[in-house]
Amino acid sequence: MRTRIFSFIAFAAALASAQNPSINQGGIVNAADLQAPLAPGSLFSIFGSRLSSQMASALSIPLSSQLGGVTVQFVNGPTTINAPMLYVQPDSSSSISQINAQVPWDLVTPGTTATVNVIVSHDNVSSPPTPVTIGPFSPGIFASGTRAVAVNLDGTLVWPAGAIAGLTTHPAKPGDVIIVYATGLGAVDKPIANGAASLDALRNTLTLPQVLVGGLTAQVAFSGLSPQFVGVNQLNIVVPNAAPGDTVPIQIQVGGIVSPNTITIAVGN
Repeated sequence: MRTRIFSFIAFAAALASAQNPSINQGGIVNAADLQAPLAPGSLFSIFGSRLSSQMASALSIPLSSQLGGVTVQFVNGPTTINAPMLYVQPDSSSSISQINAQVPWDLVTPGTTATVNVIVSHDNVSSPPTPVTIGPFSPGIFASGTRAVAVNLDGTLVWPAGAIAGLTTHPAKPGDVIIVYATGLGAVDKPIANGAASLDALRNTLTLPQVLVGGLTAQVAFSGLSPQFVGVNQLNIVVPNAAPGDTVPIQIQVGGIVSPNTITIAVGN
């Protein structure tokens, strides 16, 4: 009888543990380029198992610190701050569980690097704490596949002509100004609340990043927060005299960190 009781207790404990959210190793990354570390104010993704019991997306701004019953806590010593939430997704037969959220602006002292713990909770269960590094910068360019979310001043994407059926796209030419959307470019010159958009004021990044197009330095006319999107940086750049092509690499370099060279735009003559 004693053996059966202990076996049942062990089985029950294992079953309870199996229901807890679990963050994959290396599963906390910049939402744009899936790299680490993270930066205050940036968007990030968590990949794992049982991170949510339902799919839900944020419907309003400022973002809530709870979505679909899910919370993400950043724990830095005695300080615990809930992340503003954008999206939660449970496991399915075709995909793993995922969370998209914003790193709180006030998580660490500006300009410093710290290792903090991340805890995902829902339905009265929580994941084990997972350490992640928070640094001043985590540059990443948003993309669809390998094509950057970059926009010509006429509102078209800076992609090869005909890249998407039924949608006008065209390359940029040297000297053109284009808008590039990114995240992780660091502190800005005016405080902003966690989960808020920047519609109330123009906010510039304190550090001007370097943008490379085809390996050449582009003039950065503006680097700051996008007015309408939470946690998204906007870069207005002048396309340099790069060699034309449909897959010209575009990268951001700031604080000694360079975004991957796999993200591209189209440059014409």
